[in-house]
Amino acid sequence: MTRKMIDCRTMPSEVNCTLAISGEEEEVVRAAAAHASDVHGHTDGPELRTEIRHALRDAPETASSPS
Repeated sequence: MTRKMIDCRTMPSEVNCTLAISGEEEEVVRAAAAHASDVHGHTDGPELRTEIRHALRDAPETASSPS
């Protein structure tokens, strides 16, 4: 399964957040929604999670990734 990632540096932000999150898609969506709510003041809900899913990218493979 391809790991997914989202990077706050690619999103509009008033706080210049630099957080990047990677993992399995559902993990990233859940963590990114919590972060967007806690840090950026967004309301967690279906619309936010849809926006997050659209912003996900494939995470680069690392040498330590298990096969």
